[in-house]
Amino acid sequence: MEFLIATTIGVLTAAGIYMVLRLRTFPVIIGTSLLTYAVNLFLFASGRLVINQPPILRDDVTSYTDPLPQALVLTAIVISFGMTAVVVMIALASYLNADDDHVDEAGDLSRERRAGEMPDDEKESRA
Repeated sequence: MEFLIATTIGVLTAAGIYMVLRLRTFPVIIGTSLLTYAVNLFLFASGRLVINQPPILRDDVTSYTDPLPQALVLTAIVISFGMTAVVVMIALASYLNADDDHVDEAGDLSRERRAGEMPDDEKESRA
């Protein structure tokens, strides 16, 4: 089971980094979410993977799983939902203002390129 969890964390991390490096708004959001899931799985697995064990220590229970990673993951899930909502709103506002979803270009620069005009700094660099 550890191999499956480690592979899943690796695949989620690789896919998240690939999506973030696409430099478009929607893939960056999806990539950030995948990285968040990878971190959550890592935090959950850091508390030792145990099946059918209660997370609460009681007198009649001889073995249990550590409840701290589960509490951390629940907190991280709530924070990641809030962070994703803020990033989506920022990306939507940026897209509506710039009419482009590139994350590395300024809005005025992309409008000039679409209109067929070359920005001044590119004119100077080509000359």
